[in-house]
Amino acid sequence: MDNYVKEISTKSEKSIVNSVMKNVFALMTLALAATGAISYIVSNNIQILKAILENQPLFWGLIIGELVLVIVLSAMINRISFTTALILFAIYSVMNGVTLAPLFIVFTAESIASAFFVTAGTFGAMAIFGYITKFDLSGIGKILIMALFGLIIASIVNIFLASSQMEMIINYAGVLIFTGLTAYDTQKIKNLVQENINNDNIIPKLSVIGSLTLYLDFINLFLKLLKLMGKRK
Repeated sequence: MDNYVKEISTKSEKSIVNSVMKNVFALMTLALAATGAISYIVSNNIQILKAILENQPLFWGLIIGELVLVIVLSAMINRISFTTALILFAIYSVMNGVTLAPLFIVFTAESIASAFFVTAGTFGAMAIFGYITKFDLSGIGKILIMALFGLIIASIVNIFLASSQMEMIINYAGVLIFTGLTAYDTQKIKNLVQENINNDNIIPKLSVIGSLTLYLDFINLFLKLLKLMGKRK
């Protein structure tokens, strides 16, 4: 009898985890759709596009604003409401769409579409792997996070060096890092849901912070692949 009750409880826990993870990927997909739509609309509006490209304070203000939103969401997720977290995520996805709009001017539409589908396939495969694997990815995740910091430093240095060779190395490294982080972050989110499965206050907010994490993995993987695969106009 005890084994039967335990089995029912385990099944119930799995169904809750599956449901939350579905919400995570659904929110991420909606955010990506919003980013893509805003980016396309802005790229076709000459006045808005000129205002962004010609006004450096505005452009960097948007970039800094995005960083602030990510920091606020990550650091204060336990102190803000689910609705607030959702609104902040929505604002971030819209702002990101605005800052990514110049991509439609630089790269051909075919290149952007190709990079997107390659990103979606790679991301999907790694997310499934991270979700179903029994192997603990935390050790690999720590290495990838350290590598990410190195990648950021190298990218900043290359702003001044303007080395095309270094940029190519950074892009290839970025593809490997964000591909690995997709699997690691998926497993990490799943584990967090399991650890907080009885906390009705945290679980909904985990779906927001989880979708933001995977959204960032997707966007960064897409950008690195686009720079490697993309044909410029």
